[in-house]
Amino acid sequence: MAYKRILTVQDISCVGQCSLTVALPILSAAGHETAILPSAVLATHTAGFSGYPFRDLTEDIPAIAAHWQKENIRFDGIYTGYLGSAEQIAYVKNLFATALGDGGVTFVDPAMADNGKLYPAFDQAFVEEMKTLVFGADIILPNITEACFLTDTPYRDTYDEAYIDSLLQKLTASGAKTVVLTGVGFEDGYTGVMVYDGKTKQYYRHKKISRGSHGTGDVYASAFVGAYLQGKTAYDAAVIAADYTVRCIENTVDDPSHWYGVKFEPVLPYLIERLS
Repeated sequence: MAYKRILTVQDISCVGQCSLTVALPILSAAGHETAILPSAVLATHTAGFSGYPFRDLTEDIPAIAAHWQKENIRFDGIYTGYLGSAEQIAYVKNLFATALGDGGVTFVDPAMADNGKLYPAFDQAFVEEMKTLVFGADIILPNITEACFLTDTPYRDTYDEAYIDSLLQKLTASGAKTVVLTGVGFEDGYTGVMVYDGKTKQYYRHKKISRGSHGTGDVYASAFVGAYLQGKTAYDAAVIAADYTVRCIENTVDDPSHWYGVKFEPVLPYLIERLS
């Protein structure tokens, strides 16, 4: 396996098992040199905590990017998670243009919405800016809600395969090269992931665990990126990431005190085994 260097751009929630505190250990466990660019620092994540100190690091990004360019630092992959503003999206697009090495791959998790609604910090103007990042990336990992916002499609709680096919086709028609659509379930008790590259569609179904868990989207996206950069196909990476995420939730579901994230760290040996 080639030793890859990946940059991940997202916030640091110091406590809460999400964003960079998930991406860094998972990508490292996958065997990659993992560089980070924090977009903000929060004492905790925003779901279930209140009064958390917060520092926006947007103004620091251009100087960091300029330093990397001066030092001729390049990355084999750039992976973005939660971005807090349209200005940060613009800076990431510049990184795609200046910091990606030859043959490098860009991954965008448009972390901005779920359950039919945008996160409270975002509005339609942010969605329009996110479209310019998503549709210029190599691989995107939206959930169904995000796919609806990206394609101006009305969100539906219940749907059939034709509805999902329409979302996939709209995304690729707008410029997405490979779509990894998460949270796709056609049967009670199951959910899954649909992978589509504009020609071939592949679906992986896995059991759905009733308890919701914060940070699982970050766990999934990080495991996917780690697997893909190891040389797995998009579908195989999607399967590995799904199985790993399910195991992380199973490892947490019986502990009501651990409501703020999933215990992903003890399950890293399983991920490493699957990757090898």
